[in-house]
Amino acid sequence: MSQKTNILVIEDDKMIQNLIATTLELNNYNFHTAMTAQQGLLKITSEIFDVIILDLGLPDMDGINVIRKIRSFSKIPIIVVSARIDNADKIAALDEGADDYITKPFNTEELLARIRVAVRRTNYGNEPSVQSNVFENGNLKIDYTSNCVYVEGQEVHLTAIEYKLLCLLAKNIGKVLTHNYIKQEIWLDDNGCDSQLSLRVFVTNLRKKLNASEYIKTHIGIGYRMLQV
Repeated sequence: MSQKTNILVIEDDKMIQNLIATTLELNNYNFHTAMTAQQGLLKITSEIFDVIILDLGLPDMDGINVIRKIRSFSKIPIIVVSARIDNADKIAALDEGADDYITKPFNTEELLARIRVAVRRTNYGNEPSVQSNVFENGNLKIDYTSNCVYVEGQEVHLTAIEYKLLCLLAKNIGKVLTHNYIKQEIWLDDNGCDSQLSLRVFVTNLRKKLNASEYIKTHIGIGYRMLQV
């Protein structure tokens, strides 16, 4: 019998906290709640959680700092649920290590979908044989041993940068990667093009070669995410 997913909700707005708690309870999730950052951090260090739902506007500590503290000792998926709508806030949260970002007011079905993605991504990462040799997502297959990419069984020829970009997205499937993070990972030791425009061109070419747009989602002004299909 599989164990229920255990979720920590760090949210100081009681109405929002109750909404999330009710949604989780109705969908058979285990959950705990915290009203402050300190309460949340204490719970994280004393219990095992599968996902953290985090508000940024906490009374005792900014949520960005909470993400930074959590990432100093844990890789637990963090889904930010915040009233902050500026791209700068989203980018800051994601760059500090948040896995996803939802703005308030939010649809509970969307929140549940993001939770499922976070859990699937964690479960996939816990399968070493799959992670080390082959990645599969829908009709897409990456053979890490031979550095080959296949779509519907047919090999797709990618440039070195396109392949590196695809592998980066695949490694972080379900997670929004900011433009800055991608550029640092792809062009870290390269003096070539590293502008946002160049990145957009590589993503466009990659989509064309994969002959499908459903694998890579654009988050306008923020970055890209590989969807699980």
